[in-house]
Amino acid sequence: MTESDDLFIREDPIFVNKELLEINHLPEEGRIVGRDEEIRQLANAVNPGIFGQSPSNVLIYGKTGTGKSLCAKYVSRRLVQTADEEGVSAAHAYVDCAQDGTETQAVQTIASNVNTDETDIYIPDKGISTATYYKRLWKILDAEYDVVLIILDEIDKLEDDDILMQLSRAGEAGKLESCKIGVIGVSNKIKYKDRMDERVKSSLCEREFVFPPYDASQLNEIMHARSDAFHEGVLEDGVIPRAAALAAREHGDARKAIDILRYAGEIAQSTEAETVREEFVTQARERAETDRFRELIRGSTPHSRYVLQALTMLSIDARKDDTAPDTQGFRTTQIYDLYEQICRQEGSDSLSLRRVRDLLKEHAFLDIVEQSRHSGGSAEGSYTEHKLLEDPEVVKDVLADTIE
Repeated sequence: MTESDDLFIREDPIFVNKELLEINHLPEEGRIVGRDEEIRQLANAVNPGIFGQSPSNVLIYGKTGTGKSLCAKYVSRRLVQTADEEGVSAAHAYVDCAQDGTETQAVQTIASNVNTDETDIYIPDKGISTATYYKRLWKILDAEYDVVLIILDEIDKLEDDDILMQLSRAGEAGKLESCKIGVIGVSNKIKYKDRMDERVKSSLCEREFVFPPYDASQLNEIMHARSDAFHEGVLEDGVIPRAAALAAREHGDARKAIDILRYAGEIAQSTEAETVREEFVTQARERAETDRFRELIRGSTPHSRYVLQALTMLSIDARKDDTAPDTQGFRTTQIYDLYEQICRQEGSDSLSLRRVRDLLKEHAFLDIVEQSRHSGGSAEGSYTEHKLLEDPEVVKDVLADTIE
């Protein structure tokens, strides 16, 4: 192969700045669409921080892809800039609690985020106690900052409330002398607060905001704001409205909508089409759903997948039955019976019914499954039904790739 062989695309005919369509890309102010009121309310809650005073602690709820993390990061970044103009030293730290779910991991991440070369304080990745991480964090905060905002994304994934207790009461407990801390917790679980320790709840839940799903008009604006990711004239007129309508009808999730737009462009690339056509949107939607779900169950245990396979098979069979309701759920015992058959086919010993109940709860926590309690009267007593929230055909395809 010579150097002149076209192994790589030297000039992308579809994308000019694909980064605008990446999920982790933080847009500039003009690109944040449909969340003006939420940004205003959040800024109002933390506004005392620009004067070196204590920001309110905030909990933000909402479904995935409703702009919670985006707005929290944007407001935090703006607070740091504005505080600097007022002569106040401020910073913000971001923790992905799905990745750093233990108290030690979370405090290490915060300390690493806010540390500077001026402190001469070493924050190792591991090897010291949680208490030592805290001591070093408090030293950094008092030495370097007047105010720090800490974003705990997917806060419901924390193993316990210990770090919330430490952060929300650091000043009161005398751990900090001058620095003020504000915590912004972000969660997809509207009932997360019910699990909190009462002492944490009283100090952490000063302000609460709920972010609603985006509607079609907002999704349309969001994607138009990022349309310069493509070369001029590449996007056909119906592509964005079609993607927005699909996403609004199904979930109102901006992340998924942007995924669909990016995948539609990649389909145009792979087929060597000159433009991104509306017909690519449907194909892109199917690919986005499959990739998102594959990422969701990646790393799950074999038995977790067997349980999900049992529910999927029941859901597909029910869909073939014209008399069955579309929203039909299935009892734990129904799922367990089919799960045992799958285990035998796979040559694996089945888990107990209680453990399968726990696995179903884990799927419900990930919003793969919806659980509901029902009463069967005096004869049957109460029981739980489980309904697959994903398209069962999508789940079937993904599981076929992951179950060996």
